[in-house]
Amino acid sequence: MKYFIFFAGMVLLSSVTVSAQHNDLTKEIDEQVWKPFIRYFNSDDREGFKSVHSKEVTRVIQDGKDIFGYEQYFKPLPDSLKNQKTEWIKNIELRFVQRIAKNDRAFEVGYYKTTYTNNKTGEKTSNIGKFHVLIRRENGVWKIWMDADTSEGATEDAFNKAEVIQ
Repeated sequence: MKYFIFFAGMVLLSSVTVSAQHNDLTKEIDEQVWKPFIRYFNSDDREGFKSVHSKEVTRVIQDGKDIFGYEQYFKPLPDSLKNQKTEWIKNIELRFVQRIAKNDRAFEVGYYKTTYTNNKTGEKTSNIGKFHVLIRRENGVWKIWMDADTSEGATEDAFNKAEVIQ
């Protein structure tokens, strides 16, 4: 009986330690990846947006059945689009349904909601998608290593039930 109590105590202690490590890592990831990701996306800061991605990133467009590497994903905008002012303001929100982080790797699943607001008319349009992301620590900094998204199963209800970044 003593051995069982000792073993049960060790299992409980190790799960508390793993949970604390997971929480610390997800906080780091939020600060180094997701909060900047949202800020850069919403402000159309392409260089900043690129900076949260690994140079070895793989981008998977599941609905379009396509896969890109870094160069294709971040190819320069044509000059005709660089100086074009848009009538639309974009805003992205992220929510999570699964976050697994250990050592220098993380796997996260969630939903994004992108809302576009017309500057002139106030008209709004939104879309929701589901993402699966692999993140790894490179030279001490977390970077998106693989980003895949789909519209399958992405609903307003699923988005609203998912966990908000703290």
